[in-house]
Amino acid sequence: MKELLVSSMDFLGMAWWVEINTDTPRCTYFFGPFLTEAEAKADQPGYIEDLEKEGAQVVGVEIKRCKPTNLTISDEPNPSMGTWSSVYTTS
Repeated sequence: MKELLVSSMDFLGMAWWVEINTDTPRCTYFFGPFLTEAEAKADQPGYIEDLEKEGAQVVGVEIKRCKPTNLTISDEPNPSMGTWSSVYTTS
């Protein structure tokens, strides 16, 4: 039941998301959706820890209601494409 409610809130752009900005690599990551701001805040430290374990330097975190179309936005070169990639989506 909760998943249906979260999906509905996300569809309407009313779900909560954790937005994490990193430098090295310069990226914006979105984690969610969450039903409440409190749930997003509770999971936020784990996302930060995972990114830092991968070598990212976290420079900003925001919890907000939004409806991201891309879960990862990067200004870094994408070696597999042989060029710079401004936006790509992860699952």
